[in-house]
Order: sequence, then C-alpha cells, then structure tokens
Amino acid sequence: MGNRLLFLDRSGLILLYIFLRTLQESGAGHIQYSVPEETDKGFFVGNISKDLGLEPWELAERRVRIISRGRMQLFALDPRSGSLITAGRLDREELCETLSSCFFNIEILVEDTLKIYGVEVEIMDVNDNAPSFQEAEIEIKVSEHATPGSRFPLPNARDPDVGMNSLQRYQLNPNSYFSLQMRGGMDGAKNPELVLEGSLDREKEAAHHLLLTAFDGGDPIQQGAVAIRVVVLDVNDHIPKFTQSVYQVSIPENLSSGTRVLMVNATDPDEGINGEVVFSFRNMESKASEIFQLDSHTGEVLIRGSLDFEKSRFYEMEIQGQDGGGLSTTAKILITVVDVNDNAPEITITSSTNSVLENSPPGTVIALLNVQDQDSGENGQVSCFVPNSLPFKLEKTYGNYYKLITNRVLDREQVHSYNITLIATDQGHPPLSTETHISLNVADDNDNPPTFADSSYSVYIPENNPRGASFFSVMALDLDSNENSRVTYSLVEDTLQGAPLSSYVSINSDTGTLYALRSFDYEQFRDLQVWVTALDGGNPPLSSNVSVSIFVLDQNDNVPEILHPTLPTDGSTGVELAPRSAEPGYLVTKVVAVDRDSGQNAWLSYRLLKASEPGLFAVGLHTGEVRTARALLDRDALKQSLVVVVQDHGQPPLSATVTLTVAVADSIPDVLADLSSFESSANPHDSGLTLYLVVAVAVVSCVFLAFVIVLLALRLRHWHATRLLQASGGSLVGMPTSHFVGVDGVQAFLQTYSQEVSLTADSRRSHVIFPQPNYADMLISHDSCEKSEPLLIAEDSAAGLGKFDSKNDQVRFITYLPVVAISVQVF
Repeated sequence: MGNRLLFLDRSGLILLYIFLRTLQESGAGHIQYSVPEETDKGFFVGNISKDLGLEPWELAERRVRIISRGRMQLFALDPRSGSLITAGRLDREELCETLSSCFFNIEILVEDTLKIYGVEVEIMDVNDNAPSFQEAEIEIKVSEHATPGSRFPLPNARDPDVGMNSLQRYQLNPNSYFSLQMRGGMDGAKNPELVLEGSLDREKEAAHHLLLTAFDGGDPIQQGAVAIRVVVLDVNDHIPKFTQSVYQVSIPENLSSGTRVLMVNATDPDEGINGEVVFSFRNMESKASEIFQLDSHTGEVLIRGSLDFEKSRFYEMEIQGQDGGGLSTTAKILITVVDVNDNAPEITITSSTNSVLENSPPGTVIALLNVQDQDSGENGQVSCFVPNSLPFKLEKTYGNYYKLITNRVLDREQVHSYNITLIATDQGHPPLSTETHISLNVADDNDNPPTFADSSYSVYIPENNPRGASFFSVMALDLDSNENSRVTYSLVEDTLQGAPLSSYVSINSDTGTLYALRSFDYEQFRDLQVWVTALDGGNPPLSSNVSVSIFVLDQNDNVPEILHPTLPTDGSTGVELAPRSAEPGYLVTKVVAVDRDSGQNAWLSYRLLKASEPGLFAVGLHTGEVRTARALLDRDALKQSLVVVVQDHGQPPLSATVTLTVAVADSIPDVLADLSSFESSANPHDSGLTLYLVVAVAVVSCVFLAFVIVLLALRLRHWHATRLLQASGGSLVGMPTSHFVGVDGVQAFLQTYSQEVSLTADSRRSHVIFPQPNYADMLISHDSCEKSEPLLIAEDSAAGLGKFDSKNDQVRFITYLPVVAISVQVF
C-alpha cells in the first residue's frame, strides 16, 4: 500500500513538473527546465533544439554540446529527438543537501558559431526520505527531586527532503510523567524537549520508557522513531551549567589538523562525581563529525579534518555537559568558516581553433574559455587578460565565459604563428594567478604577388649565339606559402620585325630561364625588350611583370665591303688614270669600303698588299686614298696593277682586297691605244690554255658518241642472235655458258668490263661508273651484268638504246668492251 501511494505521489509530481515546464517554456529569456529527482536515465527534461531555434538534426551538424567543467555530467543531449535528457539518476539531497531550492546550471555550446546558452534546471524534491534519528535509543537521567516543569533536551530527527517533504512535527507516546514541547532554535528549527509534568519517585518506578516519533509532510507521510529511556536518579542537587549558552567563532579555512577552534566550559557545584562534567556532541551531522573533534574532559574543540569554505561555510553543533550523577545541560556551537584565498583561478578552454586565415577581419573568434575561482568575495573576483604585445583581446560573453578574438588583421608573412598566453588573476591578498597557452598558426592567404628583385633587367648577348642556348634567368619571390607561393613564368606576347616574339625567345615556366630560339644578328636588330610575367598558384592568382632588355653585342662576322672602285658590269676593266706629270702625293683614286659590323669591328685600315711597281704608289692607312709616292718616270710601265687590302680591327680581323689598274698616260686616247695593244699581247699563255681545253672537250664528246654507237650495235646484235636461237627450237637451252668457250675454233681469254648506263631526265645527273674488271673464261650471263652501278645520261639520248623504265626515269644498258680510260683535266 505504501509503495502504491509513493508511486501516486511521484506521478503527481511528474504532472506538476510538466505543467511548470510548459509555463517556463512559454516565457522569454533564460532557458529553464524542471525535473523531479529519482528519475531514470534518459528522462525527458526539455526540447532544447526548439528553444535554441534549431531542428533536431542540426544539433549534430552544428556540433551542439554541453560544456563540462569537471563535474559529473547529469544531463545529455539526444541528437535524434533534439531533447535534453538525464544522464543518470538524480538525487537532490546529494546534489543540494539542505538547500531549499536546488538549481543546476549548465551551458550549451553551439560550436560552429561559438555561442553559449545558459540553461537552468531545477531538481524538484520527491518525498523519498523518512525522518531519522542518529541513535536508535537514548538515555536521560533525571533526579528524583527534579521539580515539575524541568526540561530535558531530546535529539533532533533529520530529513534531507525539503518543503512539505521535510520534518514537520514530533509526537511522544502518552504517559503520566512527561510531555513534549518544542523550542525554537536560532536557525528557525524546532528542537524537541522533554518536560517533567509530575514528581518522580525512584522507589515506585526507577525507569520510564518513552517513544519519540518524527513525521514529515509528504504524501504519504513518512515517519521515524527513537526510544527514550528515562532513568530516575538518587539525589543530585545541581545541573551542570555552561558559561555560554551559545559559542560563536570564526575560523579561516586554511587551519591545519589539530588546531584548537574553541574551548567550552561547564560548572557543577556538586561535589565528587556529581560535580565532574563530561562533554559530548549531540545531533551532530556526519560531515561535521569528520572535521571536528571534542575533548570530553577539557571541552576543547579541535580540527580533525580539512576545512573548505567552498564546500561548507557554516557549522552548527550542539554540545552536552553531563555530570557524574546523570544530570546534563546543552549549549550551541556556531562555527563560521572564513574564506582564504587558497584557490588559484582556473582557465578552461571550452573550444578553440589552432589555425586562422590571415587577413581575417578583427573580431574573429579564436577560442572560447571559462574562468572560475572557487573562492568567494574578492578572492573569487577574477580578471583575465592577454599581453598587450599580442594582436588579441578577451571579450566577456556569458557568465564567466570569455571570447579570445583578434583585434587587428594578422599577417602571416610577418608572424606565422603565435603562442598566446592567457593570464587569470584574482583580487585576493596576496593575489593568485593562473596562465595557460594557446598555439595558433596563421594560415596563408594569397595576398602577396610574386616580386622580382629588380624593376628591370638588362642582358647582353653576343650575336651568332647558338640556337636553344640559355642566356639569362629571372626569379620572382612570393612570400606566401604552399601553392600560393608556386611561381610560373611566361612571356607577354609581342612582335619583332613582323614575327612573334615567341619565335625569338622562350622561357622555362618553372625556372624562369630564358632561351634564344634564333641566332641573333646584330646587323638585323641590336636590341629587343621582352616582358616576363610571374604568376603564382593562388586562387585567384596574383602576378607581376618585369621588363628584360636584351642587347645584341656585335661580333666580327662581316668582311669589309668595297664600295669604290666597283667592277664594271659590261665586261671591261676599270682603269684609273695617272698622268706622267703627276707629282708625289698626287691623288690617283680612293678606295671606299664599309663594314656592317660596329665599333672596333667596323674600324677599317687600308694598306697596299701588292704592286707591279713597288714604291710608286702609297695607300692612306685610314682614308684609303691611293697617291703617288714619287714622280713618274719614263721607264715606268704604262699599266700599273695595285692590290689594296682593307682590314677591320675585329678579333680575329677580317679583310677584303681590291685590284686597281692604273694607266700612266697624259691623254685618254693614248690610254685606250696602249690598253688595246696591251691586252692582245699581254698573256699568250692563257690563250693557249683555253685552246687546249676546247680540244679536250671535243675529244671527250667524240669518244662518248662512238661509245654509245658501239654499245647500240652490240645490243642489236645480241638481240638478233637471241631471236635466231629461239627460232632454231631452243636446242641450246640449258647448256652451260662454259660450252661456248672456243666457238669456231677460237680459244679466247676474255677480259671484260660491265657498265650500267642510267639515263635520267636531268642530264646533270648522268654518270658512268667503271667497276673492277671481271676476269672469266666463259661468257658473262645476262643476270650478272645487271648488278653494276647506274650510269646516268640524258633521257632523250636514251631513247632506242635500251629498255626504258618509266617509273625510275632511266634506261639500262649492258655492254662488254675493253677498258677505255680517259683522264681529262680542265684547268
């Protein structure tokens, strides 16, 4: 029956909880829930996803979680339903002890936005505890001479429940000598006392047995009882009396074990054993009994365990003094624990990132942290900060939570990582502080274009450089990292002399090495300018340009060119005139030359290399002027031949020569007559040589023509003999060629040559090949003759001489003739 009533009681509280939760959820502001104690694991507390404005599936996606600060987790999130549920059995008396209201605050973190929501959960009391006494039976000694109205304190019952579920009243079983009365305590509690209603007679009844029952106000009501045994003593006239009814003391929480807290004292004017007072604690809580101990003879209260202001700030105890005759009295001891700054602040990193993108705007959240100090008052007031030298600051958000944010734009190229020191200091005396560290890497953003060391480059390359050779290299640096710093090079499209620039110069896209695709000619162009683009691998990519000016250096690759005198185009010989009356230094002519090179390579010097009359003429070293070196004499020849060399100053030097013919005469008609006679008899040896050459060519042509005629005749004869053999019935078919040796009684040792004449449409390609002689004592077969090298002659002369191959445009002839060797040398 009792269990059924308890079940009904819990059911009613659950309904009440649901009603209160509905009212709380309908309001605005702080999220509040209520949950009864003693519920099973997974009990529904509240729809947290709805109150946060999220869908249930968003709890996992946005990494919503409960922040834990070291205490046992009492609640959990159900990702499927989006509800806040209990993580285990809740015991209100264990969590809140004697507090009338039990609230539990939790923080919900939405990690993707680093927002914190406070949730307050009230744990509602259930009447799950009955009143109980510390002792199962107590004994009270009363003198038989005690007057009616005398009061004797009784032990208090304890009920950890609160409200109506806590202790409400006491009841004493009916008897003729004692009654029960309540006396209010300083803390508002009601303490039971046993009141003597009539005179006692030890001879009639030496002991009285009573029952004290305590009741709570729950539904159903629960109770607890203690047996009281009243012993009637013989005459003991005086009751012990404490010097103070209430002892109050304040002690710091850092007292060590064995330290005396206070001393109580009680006196009894009786003599002997009736005047000896023994002290003891009454109605002492279990936690207090672990911390304090009492010397029963001296009345000293000592520290037994360790005090902790954060766990318990006040202790109330009742002390009893009893003499040897059994009479006793009580007094109160009130101990207040004073907070000492013995706890340093605690910094808890709730959420943090180890990397932040550079150029992130100020106010970017780096970490979320909680700062706590278990001390109270000024000792628990905490200030948290970061060093001013760092580009970060702390911003308070909710409760004791702080956001670590940037206060300016970060630059990875200046500082690529930070070791952030967080310092928390309380206001105690002396102050205590704690520091923790957060390592932060600054992630690279493509904010730096590639840069060249110089704004422009000048390159000097000699002309006639080898094609494909590298001649320069550029390099651009990008202060970014990884792909953002990977640089590729390219050339800006342009044209030079109508051709694309890429046909002159190329660049290695990875190394920036420039290559010459052509052999540069200083005489065509002396310089060119290219623009090199450096592009990084970022997104979007950044680039920069630099100009490279290429200067072609002149090389001595051009021979001086004679401009004057020029050779006549009509076949005549150019002649310069020098009168016989010319004085020394007379300007006969001037050799004019130019050199397409430049600089030292184009500096020309003139000198006389050869003269038919040495010492007659002189050439200006730098002017090229041909002057008479002395006066002309009658014995000097009419025609003077001068060879002038023009040389540049390159390394190695290049030169050109010109032959000058100077006619020594006073008038032009004389010059012409003398020159005609001179040319006719000047060089008879050259005329004879020309004649020999003409004769040789004619002889060779005749021999070749005779050779062709003989070859054609032999070919026709061979063809005719073959026809006759076929007409005779083929009697000679299969006969070896050796059988033909000695035909008509003639024994012959044939020394033969085989030639293959190939005639093509291009007479310049016609040729005759004479292979090594073939000695044999038999006739040469037709097949063996076709293996000789071709002789190329004109196509029109080949018609009718042999078989014409239209595919190869050649005619093949096989001849057998004695050796004919013709050696023609043409000079």
